[in-house]
Amino acid sequence: MSSFFTIEWQDGAVVMLDQRLLPTQEVYRTYRDYRGVARAIKDMVIRGAPAIGVAAALGIALGARQLKRIDNPAEFERLCQVFAATRPTAVNLFWAIKRMGGVYARTRALGREAICEHLEREALQIHAEDIAANRRLGRYGATLIAKGATVLTHCNAGALATAGYGTALGVIRAAWEQGKKVSVFVPETRPFLQGARLTAWELSKLGIPATLITDSMVGHFMQKGAIDCVVVGTDRTAANGDVANKIGTYTTAVLAARHQVPFYVAAPTSSIDLHCASGALIPIEERAAREVTHVLRQQIAPTGIRVANPAFDVTPHELVSAIVTERGIARDPFGQSLSELVRKGGKAKKEKGEKERT
Repeated sequence: MSSFFTIEWQDGAVVMLDQRLLPTQEVYRTYRDYRGVARAIKDMVIRGAPAIGVAAALGIALGARQLKRIDNPAEFERLCQVFAATRPTAVNLFWAIKRMGGVYARTRALGREAICEHLEREALQIHAEDIAANRRLGRYGATLIAKGATVLTHCNAGALATAGYGTALGVIRAAWEQGKKVSVFVPETRPFLQGARLTAWELSKLGIPATLITDSMVGHFMQKGAIDCVVVGTDRTAANGDVANKIGTYTTAVLAARHQVPFYVAAPTSSIDLHCASGALIPIEERAAREVTHVLRQQIAPTGIRVANPAFDVTPHELVSAIVTERGIARDPFGQSLSELVRKGGKAKKEKGEKERT
């Protein structure tokens, strides 16, 4: 998918595709100040856990050059805190900040130019690693998808949610590239419409057959036997395999369990938080009421109505059939298999060819 990019470093600036305007406009924003990058993350110019991590890394590299005293750890810490405050649920954000902080700690005595060069190099490495990891993850995940399968995904976990290629859509994309002739059901994903605006747009770009449905139609199509498996992304996966993803994911998982449809999660190891014991400990971002009371610029609810707008929900691990990473496929008990993949870099147990309902 070379006709667009999600985020890049160009001539000392961060350039992002403004995802708020898709699918009708493809507009790229150029940020030369780190505060603009942080605002872009918060305002969802860019979104998706891996892409948020990449944006934070590039934003820190940009911001380091703007610090008056780059050799002052307190100034660098304040820079990092600007990004830490943007989106609390996505663990990739904090993973990237920590990684950039490690580079700063190792190079702080080398002088301004050397520090900035090392930080920029690390941010670009994070960008490149994300794309490579997504491709590997996609190949692992494609082994779970049967030829001719109809796959349901939720929200957007494609190239737009990453540095490129995608996680959940990367699995679907890899299966398509292998000639499996898959097709996709795309729920609209209220209230921000990432499915309708972004996933449908990406699949159209790829030429993969897709059907757009409302979120409330998922159960109907599962009941009719029209969906063979579900593949979703994740913003944070707890050590026990509980998964925080876009609001509505838990509902889909419950419906999948009811109809014996395999429910797979595409999770780069950077999104797995072994320090978080369970999903009950994952902070859930509450977003603005306007996202619910309006569709785009059109008001659809009475003025003054009370609104709840959690951006994510948590799917318990017992509803998850498998978690696909760039290092292999984890299955229950997730406490053991995820730890092996993250800590040791080892492979999950090889698939034994058991027949999935796909």
